[in-house]
Amino acid sequence: MALAAASWCSWPSLAVLLLVSVIGPAFALTEQYPTLSLLWQDRYRPQGQGVRGCPEPLVADWGGEQYAAAAGDCDSSFLNFHDSDCEVQGSPACESLLSLNTEKLLSQAKLFAEQRRVPFATSDDNINEELAVAYVLIGSGLYDEAIRHFSTMLQEQPELVSAIYGRGIAYGKKGLHDIKNAERALFELSRVISLAPDHPEVFEQRAEILSPLGRISEALADLTKAIQLKPSARLYRHRGTLYFMSEDYATAYEDFQNSLELNKNQPVTVLYKGLTFFHRGLLKEAIESFKEALKQKADFIDAYKSLGQAYRELGNFEAATENFQKALMLNPNHVQTIQLGGMMLYHHGSLEEALKNFKRCLQLEPYNEVCQYMKGLSHVTLGQFYEGIKAQTKVMLNDPLPGQKASTEYLKVKYLREYSRYLHAHLDTPLSEYNVDMDLPGKFKEHWAKNLPFLIEDYEEQPGLQPHIKDVLHQKFENYKPEIQEMICVADHLGSLMQYETLGFLPNRRIHRAMGLAVLEVMQAVQRTWVNSKVRINGKSRLMQWRDMFDIAVKWRRIADLDQPVLWLDQMPSQSLSRGFNNHINIIRGQVINMRYLDYFEKILDFIKDRILVYHSTNNHRELVEVQEALDQVHKVEDLLPIMKLSPCDGSKGVHQVRQEQGQHVVAYSVIMGALMASGKEVSGKIPKGKLVDFEAMTAPDSDTFSRTAKDWLNLKSILPSYKSLPSVSESFPTLRTMAEALSTDSSHCLKRL
Repeated sequence: MALAAASWCSWPSLAVLLLVSVIGPAFALTEQYPTLSLLWQDRYRPQGQGVRGCPEPLVADWGGEQYAAAAGDCDSSFLNFHDSDCEVQGSPACESLLSLNTEKLLSQAKLFAEQRRVPFATSDDNINEELAVAYVLIGSGLYDEAIRHFSTMLQEQPELVSAIYGRGIAYGKKGLHDIKNAERALFELSRVISLAPDHPEVFEQRAEILSPLGRISEALADLTKAIQLKPSARLYRHRGTLYFMSEDYATAYEDFQNSLELNKNQPVTVLYKGLTFFHRGLLKEAIESFKEALKQKADFIDAYKSLGQAYRELGNFEAATENFQKALMLNPNHVQTIQLGGMMLYHHGSLEEALKNFKRCLQLEPYNEVCQYMKGLSHVTLGQFYEGIKAQTKVMLNDPLPGQKASTEYLKVKYLREYSRYLHAHLDTPLSEYNVDMDLPGKFKEHWAKNLPFLIEDYEEQPGLQPHIKDVLHQKFENYKPEIQEMICVADHLGSLMQYETLGFLPNRRIHRAMGLAVLEVMQAVQRTWVNSKVRINGKSRLMQWRDMFDIAVKWRRIADLDQPVLWLDQMPSQSLSRGFNNHINIIRGQVINMRYLDYFEKILDFIKDRILVYHSTNNHRELVEVQEALDQVHKVEDLLPIMKLSPCDGSKGVHQVRQEQGQHVVAYSVIMGALMASGKEVSGKIPKGKLVDFEAMTAPDSDTFSRTAKDWLNLKSILPSYKSLPSVSESFPTLRTMAEALSTDSSHCLKRL
């Protein structure tokens, strides 16, 4: 259950909240981090490759724990022999290999039978040797030969359990992409269970077939039965994996913990346990688990990758970079690490470095949709529209299959391409002569802000790229005039003062510069207004309004990251406003904790309780005493539900989430800083550690209380005279092209100045 401070009948509005900034998940765990891939790849990797490179010749470990490679018991199985690169499954080349290796096969089968490793062995040694031959064929990848061998035996003994079981395994190993193989495998395994219901390995094997088919609940039931018959570290790990895939992280954690209690030396299971913490927002606990996995297996690439991502989610860029690099030292071609590293660099504002990662990712995996999207996004954000739109178009061509859910990238890319075309057409148009909110169609903006599929009736596409408009070129910092260099350096410093010093917020240098320049432009605009109260907007002169200051900040915020639509709500179609915008942040949702905002849980809960009282005091006085008594017993969100039902406004929606216009604090804060500087007061203090401006504003009893709180950390002092000598921001960067150039130039020399 998540906490909410939204969807009230009467809600105090702030001018700041007229903006809608749809920036993505509140706790964007892993950005596009493929959360299940490691589990899925390990669980269903191709035949013959174990967690440590150990052979996994037989699914469900016929003989029990001896093949538990993931637990560290690497058996040098005699079943794992491939002397050539032939294609298996009955091809002529492999049949030839079979004839050449008949003596070897028979020898291995005899040894297999003598060691009593034939599943469901009989009392007849000759039958056991015949069964062993078929099982060795499976281990050699000769599944059709094995099926024929088992079938011959079953013609003579229709209820020979070992042959039925082996044939089921062989059908499963042939490949579940053919539904007939899956159906035959399940049929055979179900026959075995009816004949011998007390063997856990059969239930486990059937679960292995059911889970890739999406029949997770049936697979879980089979694994639970297997555990009841004979608990093992492997069975708990397998069941934990399925619970994880079902996003039941708490139950998955319990299974992984049970597995580790039976066998502590399981680096993969330790990693999985860490992932259950990670996806519940318990990042510190996840980091400890990932480190423990590395103690058990020093060259564990996925543990380094996961550790890097956990640090990235904490906002620790340096530690994340270090662990991503360690993963790549072990495998320079590890696509997931390259992708995640690129996304971190993008959100750190290091777009050129991010591009290198995405290009490398696509060299290794040309159809990687995330890397293709991020490559296109990075290009257009840098002003390289030709390459960017080319990459975007490739993502658009990757239509989901029938019944397949469209990826996040696929849903977003059409909007990004249309917006990119619009921006390219206006690269050299003075910013004062056009308006994004007025120019883009209302339905387009609504669908984009709500992240809806691009299904807009009668939509007319933006014109294609015009050859006479060239891409933005990289500008060297030293090529700017000294006064412009000084202005950029000052902007970097001012922008850094807006950074949240709170776990989960990654510093973004590009955002810092953009909003620092916004501060300076707001300051200069207000100062000019005191001399001449009129401003020039869209080619016309009029009196300056508070909205004009916010427009300056919004302008810079928009260009800093094109992936995030920043649009004015009052410029949306009236019909879409009445339906509302789902801009919410979950603090707690089910098992998932959003650590960015968790410190505000109690404060928000008290705030909601107070709003309920205010509502009933005004509109439902007769039940006020009853409501007051009920609220005194509220200690968690679930306790609010009965009380919310007493309110005629839709409290059921509000109780799930906290409403917050995401990413707006930098817009509002830059306007405040600019206005204060115009009055002669410079903000020199940083936002205190653990404080979030937007949450402080939302939960303050009134504006005066918030003002007093904020004043303490602003640390105002008299503005330096040097600010007056800075050139005009609006005149220095009058177009999108010049803005993009300024945001992308390397200002490492600024460190020597400040």
